[in-house]
Amino acid sequence: MSSGHAQSQAQVVRSFQAHRNLLFTLAYDILGKVADAEDVVQEAWLAWSGADHAKVENPRAYLVRVTARLALNQLNRSRSLREDYVGPWLPEPMVLGSDPAEDVDRSHAIAFGLMVVLESLSPLERVAFVLREAFGYEHAEIAQIMDRSPAAVRQLVHRAREHVEARRPRFAAHQTTAQAAAERFLAAALGGSVSALMDVLAPDVTLWTDGGGRVPAALRAVHGSDKVSRLMAQVAPTDRLVRARWVTDAGPPTALLLADGSPFAVLVAVPDPGGQRVREIYGILNPDKLHHLARQ
Repeated sequence: MSSGHAQSQAQVVRSFQAHRNLLFTLAYDILGKVADAEDVVQEAWLAWSGADHAKVENPRAYLVRVTARLALNQLNRSRSLREDYVGPWLPEPMVLGSDPAEDVDRSHAIAFGLMVVLESLSPLERVAFVLREAFGYEHAEIAQIMDRSPAAVRQLVHRAREHVEARRPRFAAHQTTAQAAAERFLAAALGGSVSALMDVLAPDVTLWTDGGGRVPAALRAVHGSDKVSRLMAQVAPTDRLVRARWVTDAGPPTALLLADGSPFAVLVAVPDPGGQRVREIYGILNPDKLHHLARQ
């Protein structure tokens, strides 16, 4: 291999690595699944390594286009598989702890509560929404990426935005207030106290738990502070020492729960607009969605 060819190959690798975190975040925002996002990025690398780079004027634009299309194809395939999923399907939590995960571009990462809402969009709406709202692409640019007309993309984004705004989780503007409410809730839940839970839960609270058929979990959403508090008190892991590791980003308060040093749940607590009580709770219990967190 000539030195010139080796240098060229090194440039190809460096160019891809410079955008890898961005591509992973794009794929994860679209798919909500870590392993699928990693597979898409690997496919994007294969496409990039085999491309005619002399004809690529903008590597970032090329890689984003390839990744978005691959993710859309994967999303279409995975949607049919989720029809047989046991109970609610929640996205896999990605960024946890005080340090950002190496693969995530934090400037474009979508908060977990919004990721849940995106699950209800059509695949085309989701891709268009992510490219527009999370990555800031113009309609004409998205049209080129998705191979659609600008008018069609504008309509996709409009429908997605309306749907998201109607269901987007609202939490307190002051993160410290929201965090305090979430910590009070977690302490009450781990203590198994119905009365303490009733004090911190909003009357119209809703709980979603994702066990995937692997561990006990509610098979549908649970509504109301009375039902939620009694359920959580019943399943509180009082037989083991639980440690919580809280997320420090600007999204809803999120805790990784560990027992004996191993992740066994992720809890997302979305407070009401005042930030004093918890209105929405997401519990990810499926071990298949937690094993990657041990790497963090």
